[in-house]
Amino acid sequence: MRVVAATAVFGVLLLASSPVLAGPHARLRHQRKSPPKVAHPEILTETAAGSSNASATFSPTITAPKQNIFISLTDDEAAAVISFLHDQPELNLTATVIATSWDNAIEVVDLVAPNKTDALNYLDNGGPIPPRYALARIAFGAPEKPYLQDFIVGPLPITNESTYASLDWQTTKGVAKINNNVPDDETTLEWCYNVTATVADIVLDLLNGTATGADDDTFDIWGNDPLSQEEIDGETHFILWSTYWRFPSGDYSIFDGETLLPQGLFFKSDVTGRDPAKWKLLGWLYGGIFYETTAEFRRAWEKPDFVKYELNLPSSWIGTDQVGTPLPADSRTPPLAVQPTGQRFSVDVDQKYVEWMDYSFYFTFTRDTGMRLFDIKYKGQRVMYELGLQEAIAHYAGNDPVQSLTAYMDTYYGMGPYAFELAPGFDCPTYATYLNTTFHASEISTTHRNNICLFESDPGYLMQRHSTSQYLALTKNIVFTIRSVSTVGNYDYNFEYNFMMDGTIEVVVRASGYIQSAYYAANEEYGYRIHNGLSGSMHDHSLNWKVDLDILGTNNTFVKHKVVPVQVKYPWSNQTRSTMKLERVRVENEDDGKLFWTANGADMYLVENSDELNEYGEARAYKIAPSRGGSGMHLTIQDSPNLLNSAGFATHALYVTKQKDTEVHASHPNNDYDPANPIIDFSKYFDGENLNQTDIVLWVNLGMHHVPHTGDLPNTVFTYAQSAFLVTPHNYLEHDPSRVTRQMLRIDYNTTGVQLVKQFGAVQPSGLVNLTTLRPDYFDYEGDVAVRKFPYDPLDPFNDTQSIV
Repeated sequence: MRVVAATAVFGVLLLASSPVLAGPHARLRHQRKSPPKVAHPEILTETAAGSSNASATFSPTITAPKQNIFISLTDDEAAAVISFLHDQPELNLTATVIATSWDNAIEVVDLVAPNKTDALNYLDNGGPIPPRYALARIAFGAPEKPYLQDFIVGPLPITNESTYASLDWQTTKGVAKINNNVPDDETTLEWCYNVTATVADIVLDLLNGTATGADDDTFDIWGNDPLSQEEIDGETHFILWSTYWRFPSGDYSIFDGETLLPQGLFFKSDVTGRDPAKWKLLGWLYGGIFYETTAEFRRAWEKPDFVKYELNLPSSWIGTDQVGTPLPADSRTPPLAVQPTGQRFSVDVDQKYVEWMDYSFYFTFTRDTGMRLFDIKYKGQRVMYELGLQEAIAHYAGNDPVQSLTAYMDTYYGMGPYAFELAPGFDCPTYATYLNTTFHASEISTTHRNNICLFESDPGYLMQRHSTSQYLALTKNIVFTIRSVSTVGNYDYNFEYNFMMDGTIEVVVRASGYIQSAYYAANEEYGYRIHNGLSGSMHDHSLNWKVDLDILGTNNTFVKHKVVPVQVKYPWSNQTRSTMKLERVRVENEDDGKLFWTANGADMYLVENSDELNEYGEARAYKIAPSRGGSGMHLTIQDSPNLLNSAGFATHALYVTKQKDTEVHASHPNNDYDPANPIIDFSKYFDGENLNQTDIVLWVNLGMHHVPHTGDLPNTVFTYAQSAFLVTPHNYLEHDPSRVTRQMLRIDYNTTGVQLVKQFGAVQPSGLVNLTTLRPDYFDYEGDVAVRKFPYDPLDPFNDTQSIV
């Protein structure tokens, strides 16, 4: 193998040694003295002192240097919190297993992350470990006006000294309480069936099916999320537009294609209050024509000139199985990555702590936002205190009211409950390390097995390369990735954090799965017609990340280094010259902290420590920049009538605020219940505070403008639907960081051939690989295991995998 590879390289090098042709644009190059001619190439393996036993001492397991103070609640902690709350008579709680919408019940139990000030005292100064507290989200259904409220419970472990209180200090509203405007899902669905019954003959005629609530129904009924709000007679009313979605049937019932099967008939309901006897049907919509009453709709339908539109029916086009003529040689095994010498990173599985090369970090997993990273260090210095998703919006538009009024805030559903088990060899390499996570909701602790993967990979391009007619220098680009996938409804979000040897950290999100589509009638201005009876429903994805950078401490400044065109008269020139200069501008306060990426990429956004200069007098910094896809995406609709006061984090590409222990999140899962009166209104974080040499936080948006086309059927593919940003050292390091790794090669050569090969101590692969051992057993796929927490029975696990569609 080595001989063949050397021959191939040697052949390329002979071509590279051809004379350079001079021309009018040829770059002048200094001539270098050729190395002495030798009879045979020399191969040198340079190994640093003491490195010969580095592989022998390396271990893929490690003990975290500190306890992970950000780690999720254990099963026993969650059980104790739930039991404690049930012992508080004033809460009047009912066990979730028997609770109705008219009871008070615990929805979520999670960790309240420690305040940053307390955490840093523990991590950096040897201070006491911060007390551990739980979040309890309770739905109060018993009152006539139901609501939800967040409580902080602790300290943990639960003792006689433990207490609970409203988690008000993490809100902009002043209280962690929000109205539940439509608390009775079953009542709402029953209302929809009753309305449909009044036009059952019309539904059968126009849509060729039924929606009665029976097991053999043709249609599902659901509509806009969140509810829209309208002022009627000076009072706020809550409006639900419902529509019919055909269930996949027959040979295609296995496929989750319901969101591809809208039927084009809509009805409007006023569902204000809890008494359905006071609810009102406000009209029907079909073919772009609105009918204010059922009688008016029926009279129009009975007329001979009533226009009936094409049905949207399922068939093989909604399936995700292979179809068509197989591609040439496609049945042969494609290239496969392996770990020739085993795992090269270390993990403390219990403490969720990772070390790889010059990096270390802790991670955790929450019900609301999934995976979060903390205390990220590079070369022993913290560069990020916190990195994690805040919210994921999918904001739709369309001619029909369901599309126009829909703007999902996905933390309402939660990223954690739908982060299912990953498939080795597809979701992640077969050699990846797979970890489990657990979340606590509805008094159940659910463990998703193997739903986080960690692995190294070669991205397919080098970190560094340079060649001349006398030598070739190459450095491999190895990337470490931690990844999870959350299937929230119809979309699968692939979340990953990539760590690179040059100090760069990349945040990536990709979207696949089924689009939520629209019926084609009168929808031409909102998307393409993509199938019989079907239009792609245009929408924006906007996902927000908290990026709490700490560059050589917490005293940092946000600066813009601007590449600007200028006209300059130099003393050495007889004329004014058009050129460019570098301008340095500080973002002085929060009022200026709402930013867009500039045209032509002309601005560099830096978080610097102005008090920490390198040896050349430049402030050491990290730069943040868009990386791929729709980086810096924000909502097209700036004043969303759907999200109202809940989308303040999605109007710009990125934001800068002063870090406060009370400003923890950009959004809140319960904002969806009442977007006009959210628990967290991100826009209120901006109150003019000074940002110079203080602890600052960036809030960065990723996403995609998605106008589905025929290539989105049956599923959107990750290739285009992805977005990323980079955080990378800027005047931070002493030199090109690619020099540190041993995964490099230098070849000296001349006209007689290769004279010297330097390999710098990297172990070259050898031997045979048993590919059979790398083949996963997909019959081992499990999904999840759940344990009821109240009454607590850890010996009675049960499967609880579910979908929200």
